Amino acid sequence: MNKRQLGTDYEDIACDYLQKAGYVILDRNFRSKKGEIDIIAKEKNVIVFVEVKFRQSNSYGYSAEAVNYKKQMIIYRVAEAYLAYKKEFYGMPCRFDVIGFDNNKISHIKNAFGGM
Repeated sequence: MNKRQLGTDYEDIACDYLQKAGYVILDRNFRSKKGEIDIIAKEKNVIVFVEVKFRQSNSYGYSAEAVNYKKQMIIYRVAEAYLAYKKEFYGMPCRFDVIGFDNNKISHIKNAFGGM
């Protein structure tokens, strides 16, 4: 299985997980000139930008650790582009979550880094 398909499979699992937790999935793989956000969801009145990461082993650290400062800034800029594009969400509270898969275990870090 190639990496792109594997990533899509884990994003599918993350979407199922979020929906079971009461989130509404708004968009997936939203792209702008600045980059991409894996999942954009809504939890009550909060727009949640979700980065999905997976690791088959912890040899190089945990999956959530891959969302470093540089990646966070890319996600932040893409989130700004999304809010400019989807004007109905402008002004709503937002947060940034990370869903990680390590050794087939899921972890959900809410508010993983600075909000808007």
